[in-house]
Amino acid sequence: MFAIKVEIDDPKATMFVFEAQKTMYGGKLIAKGDTIFLFASENEGGPGLIARGTVTSAEATPRKRGVERQTPRVSITVRRTALAKRRLGRAELKAYSNWKDGRPETELNFKFYRQATNKIVGLTDEAAAFLRGFF
Repeated sequence: MFAIKVEIDDPKATMFVFEAQKTMYGGKLIAKGDTIFLFASENEGGPGLIARGTVTSAEATPRKRGVERQTPRVSITVRRTALAKRRLGRAELKAYSNWKDGRPETELNFKFYRQATNKIVGLTDEAAAFLRGFF
């Protein structure tokens, strides 16, 4: 399973298109059919976790020629399957900063907020199970 933190203009939309998104922590492995949790980035005024969806298409963005170090990027389309029923964002995850405690909250805080850029990330089974509890 995967999660994306990105600017989302219409949180209640049924389809989302995200072009050339940065990937980290295994996010480049995302593929059609995968489940993804959508976080509306607080950097752009969003509330955090808003929805769960299914990836309907995923395509790697070609690397730029002549640039040695590049973060892999992926363009994805997502069909929303559920809206979050409870809030989960930076404020709720901030207290979980003991990076070695193994908690799913800490994993999410680390992957999304330690380096606050928008991105697609891979999730452990524990983090995915934790997020499922918000729907």
